[in-house]
Formats: sequence, C-alpha cells, structure tokens
Amino acid sequence: MNAVLSALWWPVRTAYRGLVWVANSPRALLGSYFVLLMVGGTLYSLFEDKGFWDSVWWAVVTASTVGYGDTYPTTGAGRVVAGVLISVMVLLVIPLITAHFASKLIVDQDAFRHEEQEEIKQNLRRIRELTEQLAVHAGVIEPGSEAPPPAPRGRRDKSRPPW
Repeated sequence: MNAVLSALWWPVRTAYRGLVWVANSPRALLGSYFVLLMVGGTLYSLFEDKGFWDSVWWAVVTASTVGYGDTYPTTGAGRVVAGVLISVMVLLVIPLITAHFASKLIVDQDAFRHEEQEEIKQNLRRIRELTEQLAVHAGVIEPGSEAPPPAPRGRRDKSRPPW
C-alpha cells in the first residue's frame, strides 16, 4: 500500500520541486514565461488556423490579461488553451514574478551577516567568562561552580530598592 501511495505522490512532489526551482531562479522564471507564450501561441495557431506571429501576439495579450478582443478562440481546443494560459499566468507566473521582486525590495539592511553573528557570540562568551571571574573575585560564587540562576521574573520584592 505504501508503494502505491508513494508512486501516486511522486508526480506531485516532483512538480512542487520544479515549481520551487522556477520560483527561486529569475532566469528560469522568465524562461518559463516565454516558453508558455510560445507554446500557447503555437497551440493557438494550430487549433485556430492562424498565423504563428499573430498567435504569439494573441498569447501575449491573453497572458497579460489585457484581452483586446481583436482575436479570440472559436474552437473548443483553442478555448482550453486560452483558459490554461490565463490560469497559469494569473495563478502562478505573475505572483511568482511579483514575489521575486518584492523579496528583493524587502531586505533588512540592519541584519547581521554570519561573520558578525559569530563575532557577537564570541564577545558574549568572553563577557560571560569575565562576569564569572568577577563573581568569584567578589565572593558571590565559589571558584569552579556554576553561576547562580537568574532571578525569577515577576513581582518585585518591595522591601528592596529597584536598582
């Protein structure tokens, strides 16, 4: 039973991986856009008996959702091509292009690079060592013992000053 489910799940998993690859590669995204236009134009040309470049123009107009109405499919197969072209463009290609550009625009310039994060971690380790040495020197903890746990958060002891 698992083998059957795995065999049925394989195409879905493969299609998802392909979609992720296309979404993360600007060249693949633009390439798939142009391939979609060419395939749609070619199929429209075959089904509607139109010239190739007129059909590519129809695909561009239809894919961009402008839809001038100067040419439109009259056969069932041509209408299926139009529906698939519009659906793929509106549901996949345009959102992927928009998301790609939005992700490039939304970049946190204040985010730390990996090297900076490593430097901060080293500095925190050094601060911890120095703090423990000060605590031992002040007699707060015994040498070689763990530092006391931090005070619990919550209500402040009113008998002690806040500092």
